[in-house]
Amino acid sequence: MRTRARWWILAGLAVAIVVVILVAPGVIVERMNPTLLPPPYQASTRAQRLHASLFVADLHADSLLWNRDLVRQSTWGHVDVPRLIAGGVALQAFTVVTQVPYGQNIESNSGDRDELTLLVIAGRWPFATWGSRLQRALHQARRLHEFEVASRGRLFIIKTREDLETYVDLRRTNQAVTAGWLGIEGTQALDGSVANLEPLDRAGFRMISIAHFVDTDFGGSAHGTAKGGLTAMGRELVGQMEARHMLVDLAHASNQTIIDVVAIATKPVIVSHTGVRGTCNNTRNLDDESLRRIAGTGGVIGIGYWSTAVCGPDADAIARAIRYTSNLVGVDAVALGSDFDGNISAPFDTTGVVLVTDALVRAGFSDVEIRKIMGENVLRVLRQSLPEAEK
Repeated sequence: MRTRARWWILAGLAVAIVVVILVAPGVIVERMNPTLLPPPYQASTRAQRLHASLFVADLHADSLLWNRDLVRQSTWGHVDVPRLIAGGVALQAFTVVTQVPYGQNIESNSGDRDELTLLVIAGRWPFATWGSRLQRALHQARRLHEFEVASRGRLFIIKTREDLETYVDLRRTNQAVTAGWLGIEGTQALDGSVANLEPLDRAGFRMISIAHFVDTDFGGSAHGTAKGGLTAMGRELVGQMEARHMLVDLAHASNQTIIDVVAIATKPVIVSHTGVRGTCNNTRNLDDESLRRIAGTGGVIGIGYWSTAVCGPDADAIARAIRYTSNLVGVDAVALGSDFDGNISAPFDTTGVVLVTDALVRAGFSDVEIRKIMGENVLRVLRQSLPEAEK
């Protein structure tokens, strides 16, 4: 009887695995990345005209995680190439996730177990990615390069300052194009070794956050168990990243990690996606002193779109966080960091970013200030940070 019961259990597990592999990826994406307000989106005539003239840049989207063909327009999720173009988004940071803790929350997470492994297997990622976070990052980078080829000139990947300037020149006469650049959410992707920065650099990654939802070998997370600062390897990593013209991202970093990074940074540091405690007080968001420290390096702070970041379901809540941050540290330090496709409920998909422009108009920002917030601040930092030419 025990043998028969074991066979039934094994058979049930086999069926469950098949169902997960065949059905789960699409279902998970639809349920984990909903849009509160479906397109099309309506904005004021003034906002539409202004938006059409902007260089819009978004510092954070996790769209490569979900096995969607980003060259084709989807009816679910938040970002793909056609929708970026339709939304007037000139530059999108494609950030890759390599580990998700069980029971993920904003207060305290252990890195002992990884919930992402099931999605990796269900998504039929290469076998090497099942146990290696480095390989997960490299796999997602390869996918973006494949999308660039398949887009037939609609998507450009930015790796160097030369790439960026060539693309900026092109976009002045052709707005039916968009561009992307690669970032990493959490140093888990280094598989515990600073030496693994080299293959990530070659793959085109130009931004890495020290931590995601768990503490790492390199530094503490605001949502980890220890919430410590930079480790000795973390300090080495910051130096190596600056030498390789890679931006240090302090999204999800613990307060001590922020203090430690800013103390040794010689180049601008950024926060790719966050909220601010001045308008939405919780552990996920940055306090005033952290905002001042980051802005003091000449970096930018990407304001997110989801409710935990801005305590609201719409573009007006985003504009309130932007107004608070710009009043505190200056308009030159503020940017967009949507967290699209990041397991969030977004108020709109990327075709609706014009609603942020409209909300900023209503919030009393000038056209010059809106141009900076919507993308020119990011453009400035990238011009300062990217390598001049391909390595």
